[in-house]
Amino acid sequence: MQVSSKVDLVNSGFVAEKNVNRQESSAIKTLYTEKLTKEEVNDIKKQITENANAFALKSTQIQSAITTPDSQFKKEYEEFQSFLSDIGYQGKPIGQLSKDEAASLVSEDGIFGIKQTSQRIADFVINGAGGDEKLLRAGKEGMLQGFKDAQKMWGGELPDISKETMAKATEMVDKAMSDLGFSILNKEA
Repeated sequence: MQVSSKVDLVNSGFVAEKNVNRQESSAIKTLYTEKLTKEEVNDIKKQITENANAFALKSTQIQSAITTPDSQFKKEYEEFQSFLSDIGYQGKPIGQLSKDEAASLVSEDGIFGIKQTSQRIADFVINGAGGDEKLLRAGKEGMLQGFKDAQKMWGGELPDISKETMAKATEMVDKAMSDLGFSILNKEA
């Protein structure tokens, strides 16, 4: 006889449902028609205890995950906050912004708008290359690969603001290469 709360013990932190087929459920004796043996009672008690333990464990894991960020999340959050500070953002934490406040950050003149973001990306590549053609090309390639990687993580086409930002940053890097007398065409292609 099988008694289940439909909670498995799993290590992934997710609750998985047991597959309970109709044949197993029909094997459960009803309280009023048949007597249970002592072994069956002990087996049911054991299963209920195991299921209760599994349920309690999963519940506390979920609560812990929600209320107490794990060390990896905390580290990533701190790195993100540091990144925001490094690029000059001194506003409210991103998660606490209203819809209007967030919209202003990605507006034309906002710190995360196309103009400022593409300028930061292009400046990083241009300044990092220090006028070296090979480094400029490598930086441009890395910039474009980062865009492709972001698109994969996104799971399809990125929003227009992202596409426009990358096009503008690429245009700025190409202009810097041209101004330095380098061809913007990839000689290896």
